[in-house]
Amino acid sequence: MQGNAIAQFLPLVLIFAIMYFLLIRPQQKKLKDHKKMVEGVRRGDQVITQGGIIGKVSKVREDGEIEVEIAENVKVRVLKSTLANVISKTEPAAAESK
Repeated sequence: MQGNAIAQFLPLVLIFAIMYFLLIRPQQKKLKDHKKMVEGVRRGDQVITQGGIIGKVSKVREDGEIEVEIAENVKVRVLKSTLANVISKTEPAAAESK
């Protein structure tokens, strides 16, 4: 009787394990990488927003926003969380002074 109950729940446990390793874990890694990318954005980086706008970061604000220059003298405020990718990173200020 006990062996029968374990045999019934084994497929459910296996399905959950497969779902965890194929769906949940990669999604958590992707979110962690995105958060790290967003926190590392600084002035001079070239970025792509989720809306497809490509521009250069002109100012990083403390309230979760950045100012992106999309054309000469055209700046927009964008939430950091809506960044899709950082195309090119600038060198840290400490590296420039060496």
